[in-house]
Amino acid sequence: MRPLRITLGYASLTGPRPRNEDFCGAVTPEGAELESKGILAAVADGVGGHANGREAAEYTVRGLLSDYYATPDTWAVNKSLDTVLDALNRWLVSHAARNRETAGMATTLSAIVLRGRRFYLAHVGDSRIYRLRGGRLEQLSTDHVWEHPELDNVLSRAVGLDAHLSVDYADGELEAGDVFALMSDGVWSPLGEKRIAAILRAEADPQEAASRLAMGAEDGGSQDNCTALVLRIDDLPPDRLRDNIDRLHRLPLPPRLKPGHQIDGLTVDTVLHESIATLLYRVRDAQGHARVLKTLRPEHDDTASAAALAHEEWLARRVNDAWFPQVIPHAERSHLYYLMSWHEGATLRARLDNGHRFGCGETAELGSRILKGLAGLHRLSIVHRDIKPDNLHLDTEGRLRILDLGVAASDASGDGQKFGEINNPGTPSYMAPELFGQSSEGANEQTDLYAVGVTLYQLLTRKFPYGEIEPFQTPRFGDPAPPTRYRPDIPDWLEAVLLKAVAREPKARFETAEEFLLAIERGAHRPLVVARKSPLLSRDPQLGLRLIVAASVTLNIFLIYLLLVR
Repeated sequence: MRPLRITLGYASLTGPRPRNEDFCGAVTPEGAELESKGILAAVADGVGGHANGREAAEYTVRGLLSDYYATPDTWAVNKSLDTVLDALNRWLVSHAARNRETAGMATTLSAIVLRGRRFYLAHVGDSRIYRLRGGRLEQLSTDHVWEHPELDNVLSRAVGLDAHLSVDYADGELEAGDVFALMSDGVWSPLGEKRIAAILRAEADPQEAASRLAMGAEDGGSQDNCTALVLRIDDLPPDRLRDNIDRLHRLPLPPRLKPGHQIDGLTVDTVLHESIATLLYRVRDAQGHARVLKTLRPEHDDTASAAALAHEEWLARRVNDAWFPQVIPHAERSHLYYLMSWHEGATLRARLDNGHRFGCGETAELGSRILKGLAGLHRLSIVHRDIKPDNLHLDTEGRLRILDLGVAASDASGDGQKFGEINNPGTPSYMAPELFGQSSEGANEQTDLYAVGVTLYQLLTRKFPYGEIEPFQTPRFGDPAPPTRYRPDIPDWLEAVLLKAVAREPKARFETAEEFLLAIERGAHRPLVVARKSPLLSRDPQLGLRLIVAASVTLNIFLIYLLLVR
């Protein structure tokens, strides 16, 4: 598959200033990093005349170019940029506050990410980003300045200027031949857009274009440093899973398969599972290796379902962790499905159904393993949304794996697209109370942890803390039943951990998988202190109002009685 190809050029001149306070840079990775993170280029202009302007500009650009590529692949581009820039801004503000010499150090920043067939912009200050497409020049950034009657325009936003950094983000489709030009105000101000457009049209080589922009500005009387960075899009990669779901939808769904059937060199052993929308088969490849094939049921041959399956595969490929099945590449794929590694064993649900009685120590150990896997998932900014015994698998060697990312959510479709789910997002009995409210903001890391708590509770007691919840039921939540009601042998420390995990209010639960894991590991040595019952008014917020009304009515009746007896 051909990759994204660009040509890049840059120039940075000191001009009439005693020191060059501009800084620019770019990273052009290859292979998997190019596909997942893209090409990043940036121009920064240290706040004019300040002794530490150059340091602010260089620190910001170098930090962005380094730390952006350290963010998880599953993060959206804007989230990665925003997270890194926020950290850089906090450091600059903190560093500037340490002494008088560094006070006020700040910088503008204009950055572009080219990934797949899209571009993403991040901008703050009065450096600029232009695009030349089809001979027409367009300014893609907005200047952040205050007009001043006696001074040149004053920056209203810059990295390091305020504790809260507000960055402009934008994105769009790339076209072969697009030319992007990032430049400091020392270039665009003296040249003007007509001259900039003329230079970019005349110079096919980005290096020559960048040099002419910088030297033209210097010769045109620029009173500032002159920095320009020019990128030309030479070739675009073919549409990827996330870039063009229509292409995937053109892949035909396989027909219903039976043992012995063959598809793309794979032989079907058996049907493993059938849900409302999906089918799982165990198949064998040409070398005899067992695999799991996941596809859609034939009646779900639609674009939305294809997009959801593609998104699931994309997430699964990026969860390269021993706690999860691994996606298996298959070059001969001509139908809509994907392959995963196969592991002999059984789910925790199957073990419950077969009568296995989980001990307290065994359950605590399983909880630790589930949380370690879930912590890795959350670090990738992925929420599973359907943790339950059915989706937790123990192989014949006792290794636990978390199954089924079919309803997992991530902020990183990678190009701003939103993907639906193939199946319903979650199983009611394992869903946190707040997910049933009309004002719910949706599942998050905490609701995954709640589901872990319910799962461990069920392994020990075969019950649910609030009773079983049927689909489409609107439950009411009081206090969870203490697990010792069903298993008196559960130690106090473990009961406290479970009750905290399944608490009705989110603020009473564990906030992170690491916190939950630490509580299990500390066990009886440092047990949690958890209230077994909520205050009456907390359990029934309407009770206080009813008591006030009742007291008021009683008092009125008593006063009327006193009036009558007189």
